Amino acid sequence: MPKVDLELVKSILQRNEMDVRQIAQIIEEINQELAAMVDEDKPPPVKKQYVILVSDPRGHLAGKDFTGWVVQIPEEAGFASTEDRLVKAAQDFNTSPRGRRLPAKTIAEVCEHVPARFLKEQQVWIRTKEPAYVLTTANKLPKLSLEKISRDE
Repeated sequence: MPKVDLELVKSILQRNEMDVRQIAQIIEEINQELAAMVDEDKPPPVKKQYVILVSDPRGHLAGKDFTGWVVQIPEEAGFASTEDRLVKAAQDFNTSPRGRRLPAKTIAEVCEHVPARFLKEQQVWIRTKEPAYVLTTANKLPKLSLEKISRDE
């Protein structure tokens, strides 16, 4: 359905010598209908969960530096499907005219170069286009002595 500017509708109604109150009422009804259409067309937002993909080319994690990408997938989806979603998005992109010229061959290329529309179709959203460093932690805080805390105050 083509979109028409409300000012254009108003000027046409005025040219046809309609009453000003009637014109205002028609414009108000059009605005109400447009607002109702916008509310109806908008699907509810998808709840998402974060997943970090870690680049582990050698297959072992202990004592090494790693980089990875932060992505989001739907909350109800299994996190193990993240890589499959990226592969499907890459396949779709590689069949497009631009993808045939410069195909994505790695997950890094998918995260950096594949347009969002291909990723959105597979319900995956890239949050870091370039890889970020992944750090390990012991998940513990060091214990502070009470004497040191009281001296600092």
